[in-house]
Amino acid sequence: MHFTFPDGNAVHINCRDSSALLSAVRQRLRDGQGFAIATINVDHLQRLGEDSRFRTAYAAHDLICADGNPIVWLSRIAGRPVDLAPGSDLVLPLAREAAAAGEPVALIGSSIESLARAVETMQSAVPGLRVALTHAPGFPFDPMGDEATEIIARIRETGARLCFLALGAPRQELFAIRARDALGNVGFASIGAGLDFLSGYQRRAPKLVRQVKMEWLWRMLSNPRRLFLRYAKGFTILPGHLRRALAMRRE
Repeated sequence: MHFTFPDGNAVHINCRDSSALLSAVRQRLRDGQGFAIATINVDHLQRLGEDSRFRTAYAAHDLICADGNPIVWLSRIAGRPVDLAPGSDLVLPLAREAAAAGEPVALIGSSIESLARAVETMQSAVPGLRVALTHAPGFPFDPMGDEATEIIARIRETGARLCFLALGAPRQELFAIRARDALGNVGFASIGAGLDFLSGYQRRAPKLVRQVKMEWLWRMLSNPRRLFLRYAKGFTILPGHLRRALAMRRE
């Protein structure tokens, strides 16, 4: 499944499900190869249509999976089905891959308090996990600025091989490509609110709500001032992507 934009940039979902993603990460950790993971959703699709820097960075990601049921539905309509692999659900499985490979991780983003609790939760769930670095950047974080340069240097110094980025789109994806290219042997996973869910600083939708595909509504109602407009803008782009998915199926 792929999404193509007028400027020629294309975003390819190349990990059909979480198992495929974890297998690719396992191999790259073993080979000492850097990588960047993005989890595409409707909000990202909407932003990709407006932001050329975001499109260029997203297209440069090595591993992309579907984080949102509309993306899954579009893939099925296009005849190129993928399964749901939310970034929030990938944090602990990715941490297990790092621990199994004997590689330390870094947590970048969120807040100092949330990071501390996330570390406790992750190390409790993943025995042997080594957290080499935690850093809560100032706001607004500039992925091309001086603080980003300092974070890259600290990642290099600590020897972290897998970095979880909770910086929000598009900052985390822009930083992931910059840092991956600078370091060469480090993986970056953009996981949005994943660390805050682990720490309890944000409450995730109950399992039943997720099962009926309504997590987006739960999140919007939990913070309507911030999320209503975002979701509304996302829904406006779906008819166009539906038409393209139908055309892809005919091809």
